[in-house]
Amino acid sequence: MTDQSTATEPSGPGGPPPARARFSPRKRQQISRAVQYVILVVAALAVVLFVDWASLAQNFAKPEVAQETLPELFTIALKNTLIYSIGGFVFAFLIGLVLALMRLSSVRPYRWLSLAYIEIFRGLPALLIFLMILFLPLALPGFEVPGGLYGQGILGLTIVGSAYMAETLRAGLQAVPKGQMEAARSLGMSYSRAMISIIIPQAVRIVIPPTTNQFVSLLKDSSLVLFLGVSGEYVELTKFGNDLASTYANATPILVVGVTYLLVTIPLGYLATRLEKRQGKGR
Repeated sequence: MTDQSTATEPSGPGGPPPARARFSPRKRQQISRAVQYVILVVAALAVVLFVDWASLAQNFAKPEVAQETLPELFTIALKNTLIYSIGGFVFAFLIGLVLALMRLSSVRPYRWLSLAYIEIFRGLPALLIFLMILFLPLALPGFEVPGGLYGQGILGLTIVGSAYMAETLRAGLQAVPKGQMEAARSLGMSYSRAMISIIIPQAVRIVIPPTTNQFVSLLKDSSLVLFLGVSGEYVELTKFGNDLASTYANATPILVVGVTYLLVTIPLGYLATRLEKRQGKGR
């Protein structure tokens, strides 16, 4: 009994190390990484061996169907997507700035109205907002959104983006040191002139990276314009790809449209990242 009990006791300073201590943390990390690489290689081989690549190419990458998307893919669909997105972004920025200033106002009704707008339209799904715009003429007979279908699409993106833009701009305004306003007032500037000349320009520079990301979000949300019933010269990328996919009973136009989105969104995302890094170095 004594021999068996002593055999299970941990070894002393001169004995061999326990099994758990045989590998250093760095060695265990290397083993874990190697196991992950093996799993990834096995998963990649499984995809290569078991996917029917011929069928996938026939349904998603048919060259003759892809050619049918040109040149309207760029001259109509992408152009309209950019019109909706840029128009929505510009108006969302302007309304968001007004809402941000109202949110920071000393007048309580302004703060309440701004908060109500922001909470309501941040809480509603973007699709629901576009459907509300679609049925707006039923609620207000005779009312028409200026600009027709372009105006409706821009209005939807404006409502969707302005609530988020307001919070982004509010954070930017609050990030400007209070001493900037005090210095401007000490020079005899009025509050309004100091905001326009000193505070808002600094706040805009601070929020350039997140607003770039906001534009990317609006660019993707522009696909919801299809629920407004756009057609012909007003179609955006998603509607354009969906219509051609239905016409040719092939998903290649969907893939082409997806690649077109990426050609725009990836450079913008990279730009936002670069601006964030540059801003971080500047601080």
